[in-house]
Amino acid sequence: MVTTELPDSRTEPDGSAVIRVLSYNIRSMRDDREALARVIRACAPDLVFIQEAPRFFRWRKRAAWLAAHTDLVILSGGATAAGPLLLCSLRATVERTEDLLLPRTPGLHRRGFATAVVRIAGTRIGLLSCHLSLRHEERVVQADMLLDRLDAMQVEHVIVAGDLNDAPEGKAFQLLAGRLQDGRSVRPWGGELTFPAHDPRLRIDAVFASRGIEVLGCGVPSGLPGVTEQDLRAATDHLPVLAALRVPALSSLA
Repeated sequence: MVTTELPDSRTEPDGSAVIRVLSYNIRSMRDDREALARVIRACAPDLVFIQEAPRFFRWRKRAAWLAAHTDLVILSGGATAAGPLLLCSLRATVERTEDLLLPRTPGLHRRGFATAVVRIAGTRIGLLSCHLSLRHEERVVQADMLLDRLDAMQVEHVIVAGDLNDAPEGKAFQLLAGRLQDGRSVRPWGGELTFPAHDPRLRIDAVFASRGIEVLGCGVPSGLPGVTEQDLRAATDHLPVLAALRVPALSSLA
């Protein structure tokens, strides 16, 4: 249960920005989509990193429904990124987006990254939503590719979130945590375990941020006003991860 309040989104007097970031595997919206929308709205996110967004027949229409019912807009991803999707509030100014498909292993699902660079309170932030492989060897390769993609963005601040299919002690998870801050480890808030939603036993979903971003809290929003246990279990087979982050004010290097 939540024991402390998670900061709301705001711009501080010094120009820094407190933002809410949500990571959520939505299982192609095959479950209770009204419950899904209620959970996302209650989290009041500025940025949403989706995994398993609709990818097939009329996928754009279904993604548009989700954005409209959560007061957000589609930033990038969906079928063009093999599932990862980025949504944002109007607080974010979009600089560029790019959807990337990763090399496919025969017999396994295609994977990809949804990426973007946005500005919030004038500060440039690179974003990447991911859903890594179920196979250990491929998952580690994809984690390496993810870090290379962050380098290619050429931005000072980055946020990565997604379904890693890996626990914190796993090699792919540790590759990301060695380079970025694992929000849950830095500032625990809310619940910890994310899968399966009806009886969570694993922490395989996470929000990461570069070292220049301050983590104010991160975890499953169990007990957050407006987020009910019934909705969390009806919306999809994963629990969401919500983080509050403080992004530094615009610097001369931006």
